[in-house]
Amino acid sequence: MNYCDKILKIIEKNNGYVTTREVVENGIERKFLTNMVNKGIIVRISRGYYGLPNYIEDGYYKISSKSKNVRFSLATALYLHNLSDRTPLVYNITLPYGYGGCLQKEKNVILNFVKRELLDLGVIEMTSPFGMKIKVYDIERTICDIIKNKSKMNAEIFSNALKEYAKIKNKNLNKLAMYAKKMNIEKKVSEYMEVLL
Repeated sequence: MNYCDKILKIIEKNNGYVTTREVVENGIERKFLTNMVNKGIIVRISRGYYGLPNYIEDGYYKISSKSKNVRFSLATALYLHNLSDRTPLVYNITLPYGYGGCLQKEKNVILNFVKRELLDLGVIEMTSPFGMKIKVYDIERTICDIIKNKSKMNAEIFSNALKEYAKIKNKNLNKLAMYAKKMNIEKKVSEYMEVLL
């Protein structure tokens, strides 16, 4: 199997996309991506991100591919968990304090920063609307995040999300309380839950 076939196999597995990082991790030199672009086999969507010529851009995957620390959060996580019907125009992502990478220059992201020990609290792997694996905060962590960041939230999205959360049959209030404690927002979360439940 030649380099082109190997890269196309990765693209097929990824529903039409490949990153430079994935190519290198599979023992293929990055120059072969350039060769494939020059031959019109794939297109360069952005730095380090490639797709088939007829691609539909998966913004979630594209952003995720820029840092292993990306966690989709706040309004974006609400949408992914069906707690909001507003398709994100910009992506809310959470990163650890001290992050200094390329996402700071992205126009379509809103960065939220947390202590490194809270970065993976409640993180799960989900499938983006385009079929790619992405890291997102679970429902309970997302509820804690929107309560903690209420002043940054759209009021309608905030109140609708809490109402939708209250309707969920299998919500995990113990997990919600545990997250709230670790995030030092127990009182706020408790007040909202008393009103809703």
